[in-house]
Amino acid sequence: MTGVFSLLPEGRPGLLAPLLSGAWPAGGGEDHVRYLAAGGYAPLPAPGRLLDRIAAVGLRGRGGAGFPAAVKLRAVRDAPGPPVVVANGEEGEPGSVKDRWLLRHRPHTVLDGLRLVAAMTGAGRGCVYLSDAPAERAVRRALAERPPELRVDVVRTEHAYVAGEETAVVRRIDGGPALPVAKPPRPFESGVGGAPTLVANVETLARIALTHSRPEAARAIAGSHLVTVSGAGTRADVGGGAGGALALAEVPAGTHLKVLADLCGHGSAEAVLLGGMFGGLHGTGWTDLPLDHDRLSAAGAALGCGALHFLHPRDCPVAVATEAAAYLAAQSARQCGVCVSGTGALAATLTTVARGEAGDDTADRLRRWSRQLPGRGACGLLDAAARVVATLLTHFPDRVDAHRGSVCPACADPAPADGRRFTVPVP
Repeated sequence: MTGVFSLLPEGRPGLLAPLLSGAWPAGGGEDHVRYLAAGGYAPLPAPGRLLDRIAAVGLRGRGGAGFPAAVKLRAVRDAPGPPVVVANGEEGEPGSVKDRWLLRHRPHTVLDGLRLVAAMTGAGRGCVYLSDAPAERAVRRALAERPPELRVDVVRTEHAYVAGEETAVVRRIDGGPALPVAKPPRPFESGVGGAPTLVANVETLARIALTHSRPEAARAIAGSHLVTVSGAGTRADVGGGAGGALALAEVPAGTHLKVLADLCGHGSAEAVLLGGMFGGLHGTGWTDLPLDHDRLSAAGAALGCGALHFLHPRDCPVAVATEAAAYLAAQSARQCGVCVSGTGALAATLTTVARGEAGDDTADRLRRWSRQLPGRGACGLLDAAARVVATLLTHFPDRVDAHRGSVCPACADPAPADGRRFTVPVP
């Protein structure tokens, strides 16, 4: 199965449902009239009640970290000064498409969510932050169809892995480069223009809007995820993009990865790269992993942005890790010395493994760095690189050792640093 599909039980409200039910014309998306007819932009007489509902159902942010949404909302609401709310649609992970899809096809849902978080926090200004041109057109069209109750600016940035990090978002909206800064302060303390700022992923906002219009299904809405599925891509067959079966799916929390793999044509996969690059590589036992933040964390993994890249028998995990590390090293903001040197060392040393040039102490050095580097950069890029290396060594020690003194055909060419293996087109 490819394209867009849902595993939600029949009748359960979801973000993909209008497309799949035929409520939209072929190739179209929501407009103001259709969104109002579906219950959108409903009045919010008691903002505190919606915030309590969000807390009660345990809605987590969908930007990658999975932080409780209600905690962020309350922190911004309770900070001194008038807040700013930001819809963050800059999708840095090359293997994820959900945010761009939402902005292109469900802009009113995202803007409704932005309206609701503004009401819950007392904000008088909002921003939609993105890098995708079709998404920008859709958002501007939606704003023209229904002028918002608060000031909403659309801020375009250049696409980059670090551009969606919350301090990079604030910096770019304030007129600077989309590069992270050291913390504290965090945006909820001092963000856009020095105001307390909520930076919320667009899927998070869309789920808040759906929760408001369908309160009876709030828990199910909070427990569903948009995931991007890809795989079977190699440098020989990608042609500039990911090969194999690609899909954007909406699934209930707890869905096992094997279910998704089978449905999307990846039943023969032997491993998976989870959470874009943030969740690491996982081999034996990956089929039993569920889409659940806590259970994935207990397994040493992470859901991240919900991107799943499956590795098939012809894919070499060393090649995949080397390409991921090369991409992350190239995407470094080059502001933190430890990140520049750390990602560079990880990528260069993995390259020696891929070329069959590893020495007796290479694996030990990689293992030591993967333990020492996390948490030392201004953003999560260095952590992602370290996790890719750590999970490669944990789950594929035999494959790493097999590269010593021999050239692997899948690793023969230099690893590209543009993320092409992982890049997925928006369906």
